[in-house]
Amino acid sequence: MKRLVCFMLAAVLSCSVFLTGCSSGKTEDSQGAQADTETKSETELPNIVRTSISSEPDSLDPWQSAATDTEAIFHNVFEGLFVYNEKGELEPGLAESYDVSEDGLTYTFHLRDNVIFHNGKAMTSADVLYTYENLAGMNGEKAASSKFGTVESINAVDDYTFEIKLSEPSASFLASNIVAVLPEGYTEQSQHPIGTGPYKFKEYIPGQKVVLELNEDYYEESRKGSIQTVEVYIMTDASSVVTALRSGQLDFASVSVDNANALAEDFDIYNSAQNMVQIFALNNSIEPLNDVRVRQAINYAINKDAVIEGVFDGYATKLYSNFSPVMAVYYNDQLEDTYPTDVEKAKELLKEAGYENGFDLTITVPANYASHVDTALIFADQLAQVGINVQVETIEWATWLEDVYSNAQYESTVIGLTGKLDPDSVLGRFETTYSKNFFKFSNARYDELIQAARVELDETKRADMYKECQQILTEEAAAVFVCDPNLTVACRKDLKGYTFYPVGFIDFSKLSYEAQ
Repeated sequence: MKRLVCFMLAAVLSCSVFLTGCSSGKTEDSQGAQADTETKSETELPNIVRTSISSEPDSLDPWQSAATDTEAIFHNVFEGLFVYNEKGELEPGLAESYDVSEDGLTYTFHLRDNVIFHNGKAMTSADVLYTYENLAGMNGEKAASSKFGTVESINAVDDYTFEIKLSEPSASFLASNIVAVLPEGYTEQSQHPIGTGPYKFKEYIPGQKVVLELNEDYYEESRKGSIQTVEVYIMTDASSVVTALRSGQLDFASVSVDNANALAEDFDIYNSAQNMVQIFALNNSIEPLNDVRVRQAINYAINKDAVIEGVFDGYATKLYSNFSPVMAVYYNDQLEDTYPTDVEKAKELLKEAGYENGFDLTITVPANYASHVDTALIFADQLAQVGINVQVETIEWATWLEDVYSNAQYESTVIGLTGKLDPDSVLGRFETTYSKNFFKFSNARYDELIQAARVELDETKRADMYKECQQILTEEAAAVFVCDPNLTVACRKDLKGYTFYPVGFIDFSKLSYEAQ
């Protein structure tokens, strides 16, 4: 059957909270910027936009990167067969349409014939073939992605037709195809990335900034940007970000609620749910966290409201699962209030597990995320009430990615897990065999459900499976699911078009300046 590629994941993201926020106050004239910015006349609009991220890119190669900040920037540079809009709906990307066979196993993608890579090379099916050979590990090397394990064969039918055959039906397969298509044979992605997106990579100075420039040859007029240059500064200190906004060094940036309130008179303030889970992750494989009673005790000892009020000034949604309620169809709302704060219950469980006198626990947190550090400090005070002696250890972001995320060499951590367009990408993180299961959670029934949901094409049945997965995670206290913090952005008044997405993405192509 024939399908045009203008379809939705609206069932996944039925709460449309991502389009705009609120604005208030008068603007500050922030035309003055850094020394390397050209002086503008009063009537000439700026042609550069500057913002900040709080962590270094973990890799410039999109197949190697896992960090949200990195994806938020480089999704402007790279594209897949599909892209997504602000509602989480899939839209035509490098494939303008596709066909799927009656048995749901063969996908034929019809590629655009007017796409130019940033190095001037025309994109053809040879590039897509090269991409999927790497992603699925069909080139004799280790697969670059775990999302394509059901790919049985791939074929470039002609220059602009590409075919993928699966070994079994996959409900999450289409959403996986937002992954970056890269030019055949190009091996310098980690030094100088080459994609097809509306912005091109220009420069990365470690510890300072990433610079992008407008792709004048971009193929899709409706997604083409207007700002010529984008500078993204790496700034780990929140007060420095505020200072840079006030001085005009930055044009917009993510800020805390307190800082947003301080800036509201001179900047537009945008605020939205993020579809993010702030999680207190526990390493389920080490003592005493390998005892479910200890993990449950920690859940009872934690007061999430104190974090929501103390760290996020009330602008966050309390969670009980590894889903945000933004994922309305899949979110299990029956889990709410599973672990009310109950110090005596926590002590009782610790005594039952043989830890009546408590134990020592290290919370390892990336130093560049102040909200997670502050959350860890609150948890330290709360856990002290049940005899758990907490040491909060802050480490560099690159070290956290290596030690915690990649190698699970830690006891506990506080981090934000970004939402995804497909529920398998969210809950699959806890599958026993998942390579980045840094929780070291393992449950046979859970694994069975995850595997069954991947091939279940009935959306109602699939949602029920994911709800049961959430129930298992909560009952087994795999972690403490804290909250979905709102994203708050301060933006100079003459810069328009800032758009929220249900995943990490700063869409520079929608930004433009307006005369005041």
